[in-house]
Amino acid sequence: MYAQALNARDPAPVQAEDLERLAAFQARIDAEEKIEPNVWMPEQYRRTLIRQISQHAHSEIIGMQPEGNWVTRAPTLKRKAQLLAKIQDEAGHGLYLYSAAETLGVSREELYDQLLSGQAKYSSIFNYPTLTYADMGAIGWLVDGAAIMNQIPLCRCSYGPYARAMILICKEESFHQRQGYDIMIAMCHGTPAQRAMAQDALNRFWWPSLMMFGPHDTNSVHSELSMKWKIKRFTNDGLRQKFIDATVPQAQYLGLSIPDPNLRFNDGTSHWEHGPIDWDEFARVLAGDGPCNRQRMKHRRQAEADGAWVREAAAAYATKQRAAAERAA
Repeated sequence: MYAQALNARDPAPVQAEDLERLAAFQARIDAEEKIEPNVWMPEQYRRTLIRQISQHAHSEIIGMQPEGNWVTRAPTLKRKAQLLAKIQDEAGHGLYLYSAAETLGVSREELYDQLLSGQAKYSSIFNYPTLTYADMGAIGWLVDGAAIMNQIPLCRCSYGPYARAMILICKEESFHQRQGYDIMIAMCHGTPAQRAMAQDALNRFWWPSLMMFGPHDTNSVHSELSMKWKIKRFTNDGLRQKFIDATVPQAQYLGLSIPDPNLRFNDGTSHWEHGPIDWDEFARVLAGDGPCNRQRMKHRRQAEADGAWVREAAAAYATKQRAAAERAA
Protein backbone atom coordinates (compact mmCIF):
# COMPACT_ATOMS: atom_id res chain seq x y z
CA MET A 1 0.00 0.00 0.00
CA TYR A 2 2.66 2.48 1.05
CA ALA A 3 5.19 1.11 -1.42
CA GLN A 4 3.33 3.30 -3.93
CA ALA A 5 5.25 6.26 -2.45
CA LEU A 6 8.54 4.51 -3.13
CA ASN A 7 7.95 4.92 -6.85
CA ALA A 8 8.25 8.72 -6.60
CA ARG A 9 11.52 10.31 -7.60
CA ASP A 10 13.41 12.72 -5.35
CA PRO A 11 12.93 16.36 -6.35
CA ALA A 12 16.58 17.20 -5.61
CA PRO A 13 19.79 15.17 -5.81
CA VAL A 14 21.36 13.83 -2.62
CA GLN A 15 24.93 14.86 -1.91
CA ALA A 16 27.56 12.15 -1.50
CA GLU A 17 27.68 10.73 2.04
CA ASP A 18 30.75 9.88 4.12
CA LEU A 19 31.66 6.27 3.29
CA GLU A 20 32.72 5.37 6.84
CA ARG A 21 29.46 6.67 8.25
CA LEU A 22 27.50 4.80 5.61
CA ALA A 23 29.30 1.56 6.46
CA ALA A 24 28.68 2.03 10.20
CA PHE A 25 25.02 2.81 9.51
CA GLN A 26 24.60 -0.30 7.36
CA ALA A 27 26.26 -2.40 10.06
CA ARG A 28 23.62 -1.24 12.54
CA ILE A 29 20.89 -2.11 10.04
CA ASP A 30 22.38 -5.56 9.40
CA ALA A 31 22.61 -6.16 13.15
CA GLU A 32 18.84 -5.43 13.42
CA GLU A 33 19.43 -2.38 15.63
CA LYS A 34 16.67 0.22 15.54
CA ILE A 35 17.59 3.59 14.10
CA GLU A 36 16.38 6.37 16.40
CA PRO A 37 15.92 10.09 15.61
CA ASN A 38 19.14 11.11 17.40
CA VAL A 39 21.27 8.67 15.36
CA TRP A 40 23.06 9.77 12.18
CA MET A 41 21.32 8.51 9.05
CA PRO A 42 21.91 8.96 5.31
CA GLU A 43 19.87 11.74 3.76
CA GLN A 44 18.37 9.27 1.29
CA TYR A 45 17.18 7.09 4.21
CA ARG A 46 15.54 10.11 5.82
CA ARG A 47 13.87 11.20 2.58
CA THR A 48 12.59 7.70 1.83
CA LEU A 49 11.06 7.43 5.30
CA ILE A 50 9.43 10.86 5.10
CA ARG A 51 7.95 9.97 1.71
CA GLN A 52 6.62 6.60 2.89
CA ILE A 53 5.39 7.64 6.34
CA SER A 54 3.72 10.79 5.04
CA GLN A 55 1.94 8.87 2.27
CA HIS A 56 0.82 6.39 4.89
CA ALA A 57 -0.50 9.21 7.12
CA HIS A 58 -2.23 10.97 4.21
CA SER A 59 -3.85 7.69 3.21
CA GLU A 60 -5.31 7.21 6.68
CA ILE A 61 -6.78 10.72 6.63
CA ILE A 62 -8.15 10.59 3.07
CA GLY A 63 -9.29 7.01 3.71
CA MET A 64 -11.93 8.26 6.15
CA GLN A 65 -13.90 9.82 3.29
CA PRO A 66 -15.13 6.73 1.40
CA GLU A 67 -16.46 5.21 4.64
CA GLY A 68 -17.82 8.49 5.97
CA ASN A 69 -20.08 8.40 2.93
CA TRP A 70 -22.02 5.53 4.57
CA VAL A 71 -22.20 6.47 8.27
CA THR A 72 -25.75 7.84 8.07
CA ARG A 73 -26.88 5.08 5.67
CA ALA A 74 -25.50 2.00 7.40
CA PRO A 75 -28.39 -0.46 7.89
CA THR A 76 -28.41 -0.72 11.70
CA LEU A 77 -27.28 1.22 14.76
CA LYS A 78 -24.63 -1.45 15.38
CA ARG A 79 -23.22 -1.04 11.87
CA LYS A 80 -23.22 2.75 12.25
CA ALA A 81 -21.30 2.49 15.52
CA GLN A 82 -18.78 0.10 13.97
CA LEU A 83 -18.20 2.42 11.04
CA LEU A 84 -17.79 5.47 13.30
CA ALA A 85 -15.29 3.59 15.48
CA LYS A 86 -13.31 2.53 12.43
CA ILE A 87 -13.17 6.08 11.05
CA GLN A 88 -12.02 7.32 14.45
CA ASP A 89 -9.25 4.69 14.46
CA GLU A 90 -8.08 5.88 11.05
CA ALA A 91 -7.87 9.49 12.24
CA GLY A 92 -5.74 8.29 15.14
CA HIS A 93 -3.49 6.32 12.81
CA GLY A 94 -2.88 9.44 10.76
CA LEU A 95 -1.87 11.38 13.91
CA TYR A 96 0.53 8.63 15.06
CA LEU A 97 2.16 8.62 11.65
CA TYR A 98 2.48 12.38 11.33
CA SER A 99 4.15 12.32 14.74
CA ALA A 100 6.57 9.63 13.55
CA ALA A 101 7.39 11.68 10.44
CA GLU A 102 8.07 14.78 12.58
CA THR A 103 10.92 12.93 14.30
CA LEU A 104 12.72 13.06 10.93
CA GLY A 105 12.85 16.85 10.97
CA VAL A 106 9.80 17.68 8.88
CA SER A 107 6.88 19.63 10.35
CA ARG A 108 3.29 18.49 10.26
CA GLU A 109 2.37 21.75 8.53
CA GLU A 110 4.81 20.96 5.71
CA LEU A 111 3.25 17.53 5.28
CA TYR A 112 -0.27 18.98 5.21
CA ASP A 113 0.79 21.58 2.63
CA GLN A 114 2.32 18.88 0.44
CA LEU A 115 -0.93 16.92 0.52
CA LEU A 116 -3.17 19.92 -0.14
CA SER A 117 -0.98 21.15 -2.98
CA GLY A 118 -0.98 17.74 -4.65
CA GLN A 119 2.79 17.35 -4.24
CA ALA A 120 2.36 14.38 -1.86
CA LYS A 121 0.43 11.25 -2.74
CA TYR A 122 -1.89 8.95 -0.86
CA SER A 123 -2.90 5.39 -1.67
CA SER A 124 -4.65 5.07 -5.03
CA ILE A 125 -7.37 2.83 -3.55
CA PHE A 126 -9.13 5.77 -1.91
CA ASN A 127 -9.88 7.36 -5.26
CA TYR A 128 -12.59 4.82 -6.03
CA PRO A 129 -16.25 5.46 -5.10
CA THR A 130 -18.26 3.57 -2.49
CA LEU A 131 -21.52 2.95 -4.30
CA THR A 132 -23.30 0.53 -1.94
CA TYR A 133 -23.06 -0.55 1.68
CA ALA A 134 -21.44 -3.78 0.48
CA ASP A 135 -18.42 -1.61 -0.35
CA MET A 136 -17.91 -1.16 3.40
CA GLY A 137 -17.44 -4.90 3.61
CA ALA A 138 -15.15 -5.02 0.57
CA ILE A 139 -13.00 -2.18 1.90
CA GLY A 140 -12.63 -3.85 5.29
CA TRP A 141 -11.95 -7.28 3.82
CA LEU A 142 -9.81 -6.38 0.79
CA VAL A 143 -8.37 -2.92 1.39
CA ASP A 144 -7.62 -3.38 5.09
CA GLY A 145 -6.53 -6.94 4.35
CA ALA A 146 -4.01 -5.64 1.80
CA ALA A 147 -2.94 -2.93 4.25
CA ILE A 148 -2.24 -5.55 6.92
CA MET A 149 -0.05 -7.52 4.50
CA ASN A 150 1.97 -4.34 4.02
CA GLN A 151 1.93 -3.16 7.61
CA ILE A 152 2.82 -6.22 9.68
CA PRO A 153 6.37 -6.28 8.25
CA LEU A 154 6.60 -2.55 9.05
CA CYS A 155 6.46 -3.47 12.75
CA ARG A 156 10.04 -4.62 12.11
CA CYS A 157 11.02 -1.54 10.12
CA SER A 158 14.55 -0.37 10.91
CA TYR A 159 13.32 3.08 11.97
CA GLY A 160 12.19 2.86 15.59
CA PRO A 161 9.39 5.48 15.76
CA TYR A 162 7.71 4.09 12.64
CA ALA A 163 8.01 0.48 13.79
CA ARG A 164 6.53 1.26 17.22
CA ALA A 165 3.62 3.22 15.75
CA MET A 166 2.82 0.27 13.50
CA ILE A 167 2.34 -2.15 16.39
CA LEU A 168 -0.83 -0.43 17.62
CA ILE A 169 -2.00 0.39 14.09
CA CYS A 170 -1.77 -3.26 13.04
CA LYS A 171 -3.85 -4.41 15.99
CA GLU A 172 -6.63 -2.03 15.02
CA GLU A 173 -6.35 -2.78 11.29
CA SER A 174 -6.78 -6.49 12.05
CA PHE A 175 -10.10 -5.68 13.70
CA HIS A 176 -11.10 -3.58 10.69
CA GLN A 177 -10.40 -6.50 8.36
CA ARG A 178 -12.47 -8.89 10.45
CA GLN A 179 -15.31 -6.40 10.66
CA GLY A 180 -15.30 -6.03 6.86
CA TYR A 181 -15.34 -9.77 6.33
CA ASP A 182 -18.23 -10.04 8.80
CA ILE A 183 -20.21 -7.64 6.60
CA MET A 184 -19.44 -9.77 3.55
CA ILE A 185 -20.57 -12.94 5.36
CA ALA A 186 -23.84 -11.24 6.33
CA MET A 187 -24.41 -10.04 2.76
CA CYS A 188 -23.63 -13.44 1.26
CA HIS A 189 -26.07 -15.15 3.64
CA GLY A 190 -28.77 -12.58 2.90
CA THR A 191 -31.12 -12.10 -0.01
CA PRO A 192 -30.11 -12.70 -3.64
CA ALA A 193 -29.94 -8.93 -4.05
CA GLN A 194 -27.55 -8.61 -1.10
CA ARG A 195 -25.35 -11.41 -2.45
CA ALA A 196 -25.30 -9.63 -5.83
CA MET A 197 -24.21 -6.42 -4.07
CA ALA A 198 -21.38 -8.31 -2.36
CA GLN A 199 -20.22 -9.77 -5.68
CA ASP A 200 -20.39 -6.34 -7.33
CA ALA A 201 -18.28 -4.81 -4.55
CA LEU A 202 -15.67 -7.56 -4.98
CA ASN A 203 -15.67 -7.01 -8.74
CA ARG A 204 -14.92 -3.30 -8.34
CA PHE A 205 -12.36 -3.46 -5.52
CA TRP A 206 -10.36 -6.56 -6.45
CA TRP A 207 -7.99 -5.05 -9.01
CA PRO A 208 -7.50 -1.72 -7.17
CA SER A 209 -6.63 -3.76 -4.07
CA LEU A 210 -3.89 -5.59 -5.97
CA MET A 211 -2.54 -2.23 -7.12
CA MET A 212 -2.17 -1.16 -3.49
CA PHE A 213 1.09 -3.10 -3.25
CA GLY A 214 2.71 -0.77 -5.75
CA PRO A 215 4.26 -1.42 -9.15
CA HIS A 216 6.12 -4.57 -10.14
CA ASP A 217 9.48 -4.82 -8.41
CA THR A 218 11.29 -4.14 -11.68
CA ASN A 219 9.50 -0.76 -11.91
CA SER A 220 9.80 0.29 -8.25
CA VAL A 221 12.32 3.14 -8.08
CA HIS A 222 13.41 2.94 -4.44
CA SER A 223 12.42 -0.61 -3.52
CA GLU A 224 15.92 -2.12 -3.66
CA LEU A 225 17.40 0.49 -1.33
CA SER A 226 14.44 0.25 1.03
CA MET A 227 14.99 -3.49 1.28
CA LYS A 228 18.70 -2.99 1.94
CA TRP A 229 17.94 -0.53 4.73
CA LYS A 230 15.12 -2.76 6.04
CA ILE A 231 12.52 -0.04 5.79
CA LYS A 232 10.54 -2.73 4.00
CA ARG A 233 11.10 -6.45 4.40
CA PHE A 234 9.32 -7.93 1.39
CA THR A 235 9.03 -7.01 -2.26
CA ASN A 236 5.85 -5.54 -3.74
CA ASP A 237 5.22 -8.66 -5.82
CA GLY A 238 5.93 -10.95 -2.87
CA LEU A 239 3.37 -9.19 -0.66
CA ARG A 240 0.84 -9.10 -3.49
CA GLN A 241 1.20 -12.88 -3.91
CA LYS A 242 0.72 -13.47 -0.18
CA PHE A 243 -2.45 -11.39 -0.29
CA ILE A 244 -3.88 -13.30 -3.25
CA ASP A 245 -3.05 -16.68 -1.71
CA ALA A 246 -4.83 -15.67 1.52
CA THR A 247 -7.84 -13.97 -0.07
CA VAL A 248 -8.90 -16.41 -2.80
CA PRO A 249 -9.91 -19.14 -0.27
CA GLN A 250 -11.84 -16.51 1.70
CA ALA A 251 -13.78 -15.58 -1.43
CA GLN A 252 -14.48 -19.25 -2.09
CA TYR A 253 -15.84 -19.64 1.44
CA LEU A 254 -18.20 -16.72 0.78
CA GLY A 255 -19.30 -18.30 -2.50
CA LEU A 256 -18.06 -15.29 -4.46
CA SER A 257 -16.08 -15.30 -7.71
CA ILE A 258 -12.78 -13.47 -8.10
CA PRO A 259 -13.18 -11.24 -11.22
CA ASP A 260 -10.13 -12.67 -12.98
CA PRO A 261 -10.68 -15.19 -15.78
CA ASN A 262 -6.96 -16.05 -15.71
CA LEU A 263 -6.88 -16.93 -12.03
CA ARG A 264 -5.65 -20.48 -11.48
CA PHE A 265 -3.90 -22.51 -8.81
CA ASN A 266 -0.41 -23.70 -9.67
CA ASP A 267 0.16 -27.09 -8.04
CA GLY A 268 3.87 -26.83 -8.62
CA THR A 269 4.33 -23.55 -6.71
CA SER A 270 1.25 -23.83 -4.46
CA HIS A 271 0.36 -20.25 -5.42
CA TRP A 272 -2.60 -18.67 -7.15
CA GLU A 273 -1.57 -17.10 -10.45
CA HIS A 274 -3.45 -14.00 -11.59
CA GLY A 275 -4.04 -12.19 -14.85
CA PRO A 276 -2.40 -8.92 -15.95
CA ILE A 277 -2.92 -5.82 -13.82
CA ASP A 278 -3.93 -2.65 -15.65
CA TRP A 279 -0.91 -0.53 -14.75
CA ASP A 280 -2.10 2.26 -17.04
CA GLU A 281 -5.12 2.68 -14.76
CA PHE A 282 -2.83 2.61 -11.72
CA ALA A 283 -0.63 5.39 -13.15
CA ARG A 284 -3.66 7.44 -14.17
CA VAL A 285 -5.29 7.26 -10.73
CA LEU A 286 -2.01 7.94 -8.91
CA ALA A 287 -1.44 10.96 -11.15
CA GLY A 288 -4.78 12.46 -10.07
CA ASP A 289 -7.17 11.28 -12.78
CA GLY A 290 -9.12 8.59 -10.91
CA PRO A 291 -12.89 8.49 -10.38
CA CYS A 292 -12.74 10.46 -7.10
CA ASN A 293 -9.35 12.21 -6.94
CA ARG A 294 -10.78 15.70 -7.35
CA GLN A 295 -13.65 15.04 -4.96
CA ARG A 296 -11.34 13.70 -2.26
CA MET A 297 -8.98 16.67 -2.45
CA LYS A 298 -11.79 19.22 -2.66
CA HIS A 299 -13.27 17.76 0.53
CA ARG A 300 -9.87 17.73 2.28
CA ARG A 301 -9.14 21.34 1.32
CA GLN A 302 -12.59 22.43 2.48
CA ALA A 303 -12.08 20.67 5.81
CA GLU A 304 -8.73 22.46 6.19
CA ALA A 305 -10.37 25.83 5.50
CA ASP A 306 -13.31 25.12 7.81
CA GLY A 307 -10.96 24.27 10.66
CA ALA A 308 -8.83 27.40 10.33
CA TRP A 309 -10.68 29.25 13.11
CA VAL A 310 -10.06 26.36 15.52
CA ARG A 311 -6.33 26.40 14.83
CA GLU A 312 -6.20 30.18 15.14
CA ALA A 313 -8.11 30.10 18.45
CA ALA A 314 -5.85 27.38 19.81
CA ALA A 315 -2.73 29.33 18.82
CA ALA A 316 -4.08 32.55 20.40
CA TYR A 317 -4.93 30.69 23.61
CA ALA A 318 -1.45 29.14 23.73
CA THR A 319 0.12 32.59 23.26
CA LYS A 320 -2.05 34.02 26.03
CA GLN A 321 -1.14 31.19 28.42
CA ARG A 322 2.56 31.55 27.62
CA ALA A 323 2.44 35.29 28.25
CA ALA A 324 0.67 34.72 31.57
CA ALA A 325 3.30 32.18 32.60
CA GLU A 326 6.10 34.64 31.74
CA ARG A 327 4.47 37.40 33.78
CA ALA A 328 4.05 35.08 36.74
CA ALA A 329 7.74 34.09 36.53
